[in-house]
Amino acid sequence: MSKKDLIDAIARHAELSKEKAGAAVDAMVSYIESTLSKGEEVSIPPLGKFKVSKRAARTGRNPSTGQEIKIPAANVPKFQPSKTLRDSINRG
Repeated sequence: MSKKDLIDAIARHAELSKEKAGAAVDAMVSYIESTLSKGEEVSIPPLGKFKVSKRAARTGRNPSTGQEIKIPAANVPKFQPSKTLRDSINRG
């Protein structure tokens, strides 16, 4: 599903214009980004949690040359689905 598909679905289900649904999606994404950039987590109970995980610096290999490279430490966004979401997907 693309962002456009999501906006269309929200507009249809919530009986909103596509412009208002697009603004709502953009606002949600912006809020999640700003909250994660502060190191906080965002919990949406029926969906799951967005959180930041710290990845340590490590040594990797360039796949084309085989040369060792240093990969710097980074903060990585992660999503942890809720039990409700996992159960609804597995019910099929």
